[in-house]
Amino acid sequence: MSNDAPLLLDVTRLIWRRSKKRLPTGIDRVSLAYLSHFADRAQAVVQHDRFRGVLDREASRELFELLAAPHPRFRTSLLGGAVRNFRRLHERGEGRLYLNVGHTGLNSPGYAHWCAREDVRPVYLVHDLIPITHPEFCRPGETAKHRERMRTVLATASAVIGNSKATIDELATFAAVEGRPMPPHAVAWLGKEESLSPSGSIPPPAKPTFVILGTIEGRKNHEMLLRVWTRLVERLGSKAPKLLIIGQRGWQAQSVFERLDHPQELNGAVIELSRCSDEEIARHLVSARALLFPSIIEGYGLPLIEALAAQVPAIASDLPVFREIAGGLPDYLDPRDESAWERTILDYASDASPARAAQMRRIQGFTPPNWDQHFAVVEKLLRSLG
Repeated sequence: MSNDAPLLLDVTRLIWRRSKKRLPTGIDRVSLAYLSHFADRAQAVVQHDRFRGVLDREASRELFELLAAPHPRFRTSLLGGAVRNFRRLHERGEGRLYLNVGHTGLNSPGYAHWCAREDVRPVYLVHDLIPITHPEFCRPGETAKHRERMRTVLATASAVIGNSKATIDELATFAAVEGRPMPPHAVAWLGKEESLSPSGSIPPPAKPTFVILGTIEGRKNHEMLLRVWTRLVERLGSKAPKLLIIGQRGWQAQSVFERLDHPQELNGAVIELSRCSDEEIARHLVSARALLFPSIIEGYGLPLIEALAAQVPAIASDLPVFREIAGGLPDYLDPRDESAWERTILDYASDASPARAAQMRRIQGFTPPNWDQHFAVVEKLLRSLG
């Protein structure tokens, strides 16, 4: 099959996540959006350890189709069909733009050499620099790996897409420290998933309910909320509001996991939901008194966009990226001020809450960023590269 696609698209992360039957994270959703947008004019790049290559056009099409839709027997289908095509990984880049939107392989030995040898021009989507700026919230060794990833970005990128201005600013700071110039770049906010819109009417829950949405990891600050809820249960007993923790377990949050595994003192007021469909997430979100987003640091914040788009108020950390993407709509709090969070949660739990009513007025007519807007920015950047 001839090499006739103008772009190359790295799908390694999607293969790995699907093979492991992992629920999609934010980066996975971004990878799927890029697959949907670029599949008809791209060839697949696949990496494994120190090996990487470009699939030919027909093999790429088969792999893209397999990745695009959930498949109950993904590994079997991959082994039975797509894997056989991996022997057709000998095509060269021929100066084409190569989209890597998942930080995939950037700290692997030989990656930069492969880019030069195979004549690809990388365009990276950088999601955050949190392992560098806040290493205390990351797994051991992740800081060194991410520093190497960002060095690779600066050394090899034809261009960089930032999911927020906050992320681009962090990369520029890192570049200055490293003594390297910033590549051409653009900020393209991530789009809201249409699949996170519930179908049908949602009855109100029996008691005021709050939602925190995202992987359970140290920087997300679940531990602070559990301390708040412990006090609420001690004071209010069965009348305490409910907290739904929606997300898979991650890292640097062992004390949170221990509390969730032994929840007796929380008296049923906190519920962990580790595997929810998009429909279930949407239904929980729209019935909540508010989304809680107490993170210490974020690169973007899709749950914030999703809540506001669903006309659900948000109580969020006062972070530059949140103000960038949501303006003055949420109620912002210091993520380390537990008393302020406790007071605000109690206020929002009341039907007569003036703060919640005020935010409900502010968020009327909120229009979330969408993928069409994102890709309009990306396409303009790609055209500028020739």
